[in-house]
Amino acid sequence: MDPLAGSPWSAPGTVAGFATSPPNETLMRFAAGELARVPGGRAIDIGCGAGRNAVPLAEQGWVVLGTDWSLPMIEAATLRAAGPPGRLRLALAPMDALPAGDEEFDLVIAHGIWNLAESAAEFRRGVAEAARVARPGAGLFVFTFSRHTLPPAVQPVACEPFVFTEFSGRRQVFLTDDQLFSELAAAGFIADAAVPLTEHNRPAAGSLHTGRAPVIYEAAFRRA
Repeated sequence: MDPLAGSPWSAPGTVAGFATSPPNETLMRFAAGELARVPGGRAIDIGCGAGRNAVPLAEQGWVVLGTDWSLPMIEAATLRAAGPPGRLRLALAPMDALPAGDEEFDLVIAHGIWNLAESAAEFRRGVAEAARVARPGAGLFVFTFSRHTLPPAVQPVACEPFVFTEFSGRRQVFLTDDQLFSELAAAGFIADAAVPLTEHNRPAAGSLHTGRAPVIYEAAFRRA
């Protein structure tokens, strides 16, 4: 059974687009540096989708666990992973219940997943799970929605600090940089200068937000 049946994330067109998406090159460079630090290391790609990053990470030399809550995405990732054998495992699992033991991974990837949380509580459970499975000193790569995606006057959902519906009609997380740093610090992650916080797609001051791609934060952190 597909837990996301009927949602956009399991729609054939969405899955097909993700199945041909290239890896994030900044992530791949960061991962290469981390692999030099921990040869033969273990990585978890939370919300791996169709394997755009999980498969190249395995090819780079990581032992990878890719998780996603969409069965069609997991199936597409399986088809994408022609090899190498034994270095990639895929599992159907949500962001806040990872099928892994404590302190199991040297690298954690949260690429476009935490922004899909529908509440601050779900977001924080997801971050806490990432912290639980990360070894001390493990690297964390984050790619998530910025609050600058939305006009300044837009207010979050009632009783939620950073959940909005204005972008897609669904509840999603949009963080300020201060919120991103403080939420991760609360879980034991500190910023890593290897990938300083970068904001992609931010509109110029005073320009219209309608129809734009989301503004994205990209950064690396480390488990203290």
